[in-house]
Formats: sequence, C-alpha cells, structure tokens
Amino acid sequence: MQKKTSAVKAGETHRRARRTTLFPAASFEESLILANAIQKYASGQKVRRLTLFDQMKKSPDSGASRQLVINSNKYGLTKGNYSSEHLELTPDGKLATGSEVHPREKLRARFKLAIESIPSFKALYEAQKGNRLPATSVLEDKAKEQSVPEADAKECVEMFIVNAKLLGVLKPIAGAERILPIDQVLEELPATPVDSGTVTPSTPEALDTRKQAAPKSDSTDWNKVCFYISPIGEEGSEQRQHADLFLGSIVEPALEEFGLSVVRADKIGKPGMITAQIIEYVVKAKLVIADLSYHNPNVFYELCLRHVCRLPTVQIIRKVDQIPFDLDQFRTIQMDTTNIFTMVPNLQTYKAEIATQVRMALKDPDSADNPVSTYYPNLKVSF
Repeated sequence: MQKKTSAVKAGETHRRARRTTLFPAASFEESLILANAIQKYASGQKVRRLTLFDQMKKSPDSGASRQLVINSNKYGLTKGNYSSEHLELTPDGKLATGSEVHPREKLRARFKLAIESIPSFKALYEAQKGNRLPATSVLEDKAKEQSVPEADAKECVEMFIVNAKLLGVLKPIAGAERILPIDQVLEELPATPVDSGTVTPSTPEALDTRKQAAPKSDSTDWNKVCFYISPIGEEGSEQRQHADLFLGSIVEPALEEFGLSVVRADKIGKPGMITAQIIEYVVKAKLVIADLSYHNPNVFYELCLRHVCRLPTVQIIRKVDQIPFDLDQFRTIQMDTTNIFTMVPNLQTYKAEIATQVRMALKDPDSADNPVSTYYPNLKVSF
C-alpha cells in the first residue's frame, strides 16, 4: 500500500511540474475565443463568468474553460481569473475583437497582445524581422536566451510561429517563409472594418513586391547587391514557382555569409523603363547569379552583357536542361529537380557549391572566366 501511495504522489508531482509561465499555454487564436464571446454575448461589456460560459455552452469549472480564462488573461485580452465573478475585456482586448474597429488598429492591438507583450515572442520577432525564418533550432537557442527553459523552448518557438502566421507577419515569399515588419503588413490592410474573428493582411504577392523591392538607384550600394538573372514567368506558372524556389531556398541562403542583398528583375522598385533598370543592375551589381534553366532568351541576353563586362558571375541550371554548347566548358552548377526525393537531400550541397563559386568569383573579379574573356582576353569595358 505504501508503494502504491508513493507512486500516486510521484505521478501527482510529475503532473504538477507544469510548463513555464513565460508564455501562454495556447495560441493567440485559441485565446481569442473567450474575448470574441464577450463581444458576441455581452456586446463587449463586463459580464458574469457563469452567464458567459452558459451562453458558450461550456462548463465554467472544466479544465478547458479554466485554461481559456488563464490564457486569455495571459495575452492581456481579458481581466478576471477562472474564479472571478465577472470577466471583462481590456482596452486592447476591445480593439483586438471589436467589429467596428479600423483593421489597422485591430491588427496593431493583436500584434501588441500576441507578440510584443510576451517577452520571449518579442525577442524572437525582433531578432528575425525582415529576414527568412531560420531553422527551429536557431529560434530555440534565442528562446533560451530569454530564460525559457530548454524543455519548453520548442513549444515557445512553435507558439510564436503560429501567432506570427495568424497576424500575417510570417508569410511565404519568393519560396521562403519570412518575418515581415508589422508596419509593412499594416500598410497593406484595407481601410474598412472587417469581421472580428479574422485578420486580413494583404496577399503574399502584394507583400512580396514591397518586401523584395530593390532600393532606388540613388541610394543603392552596389557592393552589397547580387542581381539574380532568372526565368520568371507569369504569377503561378511553373517558371515563377521555379524562380521563387531557387531564390528563397537556395540562392539567398547561399549568399547570407557574404552580406549581399539579392534582387530579381520583377522586384526592382523604382519607376522608369524596366529594361534600362535591368541593364543597370547587370553592369553595376557586385555579383550576378544567372539561372540558365528553361533556356530563357532574356537570361542569355543579360548574361552576355555581364560576360562582356568581365564581372563576377555564377551560373546555375536545372539538371534536366542541357548546358548550351558555348557555355558547357565553363563552370555551371547543375541541380537535380527531377523530384522531391532527389532535390531535398542535396539542398545543402547546392548551397555549398554556390557559396564556393561566389567566394572564388569575388576573391579575384579580374579572372572572370567566360566565352568572351577566353577569346578576347584584352577586351575591356569602361563606364
């Protein structure tokens, strides 16, 4: 009997060793349920707890209901605990759930509650704002720096990602998920009220254009620019999906160590003739990476100009596409995209190959090896 009692106590001790209180135990979306119910059944006013849960058809004393109150309170949506006689919305909670609140005010309030008011979430956001979402292990290390216990770091990161996606500050853009500045997302919102249960940030395409737009010519530091020459195609086409995948999952990660900002032709964010702007990037960028996949004629036109200028260039191509005969004697990195089973296991290898070629090209720019420099070694272009 004594052993059984000890076992029970040990089990109770294990159950009581609950997770950290440094962040809520539920996502912001799940915690909105209580706040939205106050809006729906009490018009956003103070309401008796028992009455509210009765309207919600939930037991006020169940574990799930208690967690609903605790997490809503933890996010700053509501005031009152699971034993309080009344529950009410906080000022920010009213803004985050009001049906007549301006969309930008609503999202601003939600961002404040779901990210900014939780120190560990805020630290993760600030560390990655404007960048691609890194591996979860990197984010977990950042969470640990905020005193989140090692056993809870993974949960903290997962909760942050879920909240960021809900708010629209985590978006898939150009083949990779990116953490966007909240001000950028706010600017893309409509000016009319939206339903309280949803957040409607702009489409990934609209955000893509703003986030990836190249700096204006008069402010461009060309020593920090890599121009990515690539077949682009129409939105949703196979070529666009290919270009986005290569850019976000291979090219950009490969260039991180070099501190270069990658710009693609469709993201040049300044007025004027697009052809003139492309030529400017081709001849002025510190580095050019040219994707010869699909044998796009525009790509070869721009690549030829770069070759004539004898500037650092790295060439890549799908393995399924044959390297043109006049380029097959020069280094072109081939990538097998036949199917996911051949591509995914080699992603790190492809990134390493690109990084190696970039390092060599930048180390000695004058030694650029291409058909033009081979047959006309004394040809020089001056600007």
